[in-house]
Amino acid sequence: MNDQKLDATTATSFLPMVSVVVPIYNGEADLPDLINCLVSQTYPPDKVEYLIVDNNSRDRTLDALKTTALHSPITIRPLSENQIQSSYAARNQGIRAAVGEIIAFTDADCRPQPQWLTSLIQPFVNSDVVIVAGEITALPGTTLLEEHAERQATLSQKHTLAHPFCPYGQTANLAIRRSVFAQSGLFRPYLTTGGDADICWRILRANLGNLEFAPDAIVQHRHRMTLSELASQWRRYGRSNRYLHELHGIDLMPDTKIKDISYRLVRWLLKDLPKNSVRAIAGQATLVDLLDTPLSLYTARQRTLGQRNAQLPEAAKTIAWLEEI
Repeated sequence: MNDQKLDATTATSFLPMVSVVVPIYNGEADLPDLINCLVSQTYPPDKVEYLIVDNNSRDRTLDALKTTALHSPITIRPLSENQIQSSYAARNQGIRAAVGEIIAFTDADCRPQPQWLTSLIQPFVNSDVVIVAGEITALPGTTLLEEHAERQATLSQKHTLAHPFCPYGQTANLAIRRSVFAQSGLFRPYLTTGGDADICWRILRANLGNLEFAPDAIVQHRHRMTLSELASQWRRYGRSNRYLHELHGIDLMPDTKIKDISYRLVRWLLKDLPKNSVRAIAGQATLVDLLDTPLSLYTARQRTLGQRNAQLPEAAKTIAWLEEI
């Protein structure tokens, strides 16, 4: 895996047809900002189609999507996945309907920056590159939890690209050469988390090609704003690790034990908190500095609980194919 920069001549001459697949569920409120970001892309509009796949939303998402498609200056193809409640099943619908040589993925609550698609596609000029991951940064946030997550770079691809088992990119900002799906298969449609790692690992470990990182292909994503949302996010990370352990044999994360949490909390109360309180009075520390330890312990504990309580459904082991056999 390498970071790749190309000269201006190459960047302007390599313009394959691209299909952008976006799953959406109860995302009516997200549509206007998402569409504005897609319209603002610098990639030639006649070389890209946007397949937005409604996953059985209960609000007016699909109606709003169809109306938007009729009046949009870009090619938007509304699709539906009503049989399986999973973003991966929705992505499979998009892949099967796509006409592009490259399939790019993002999410409905993401905000791709104008150069996103142009930067994400350029590494594919090398025929041995079959996966490209762009960077994920945070939308501006002002709450304590958002600022803590931003400091930890929770969403950054640097964590997944450095995975000790095998690098992978998150589907919030990922592109895959369509031709490899015939050999690797599509997403596991009944999987509810971890599908991005699973598909990247199946492609890479089968030696179908290389993965590249495109740091200038930026998608912004909103951090969680409440403790319940934060807990749900980190429990999902834990479930993902359990599922990938069963599918690929990766190591489980070590449990965060109560005695370890107690030790770190006591250390925080007696040492870190007093020190940072003095710094805060002097204007050299913020509330995030004061509460960094308990918040980190909270997320680690939620991940442990998610991993401990997860059980991979038998159906989630099934791999979908471009043409079902």
